[in-house]
Amino acid sequence: MIESPFDRYRGEVLPEWIDYNGHMNVAYYLLAFDHATDAFLDYLGLDAAHREACGGSTFAADIRLTYQREVAEGDGLRITSQLLGFDDKRLRFFNRMYHAEEGFLAATMESLSLYVDLNHRRVALLPETQRARLADVLAAHRDLPLPPEAGRVIDKPALPAL
Repeated sequence: MIESPFDRYRGEVLPEWIDYNGHMNVAYYLLAFDHATDAFLDYLGLDAAHREACGGSTFAADIRLTYQREVAEGDGLRITSQLLGFDDKRLRFFNRMYHAEEGFLAATMESLSLYVDLNHRRVALLPETQRARLADVLAAHRDLPLPPEAGRVIDKPALPAL
């Protein structure tokens, strides 16, 4: 059975993740999302066994974070993952970070990853087995609504020139 969305990552805001404002520092949002991404990639069949057998892995090409509400030391985190699309060499997915106990959306991360041949350090074709798995997951995730933050760019307001 395919989870829609993928919902297995749980974590906690560690004391060393807290900044001078008393909440989780921006760098650690990315770290928490990275841990959740690893779990999602494992689920997609792009795990350590795949890397060993095929010599391929994913590299981050573009990441967009949004911060919705702050989280503090000791807060539980729940991160879900939704596959938005893929082609022969790329996959695009979206993670949502929730406060595990209160349920509010704390942050989001949209990612574009490239499949890379680790022997040549070049973008390569995803193996057929992984493309088939991605197709199955995408079919299950297709009915999920597109996150409102997906595809956003940083606004270009009129700012005074320096």
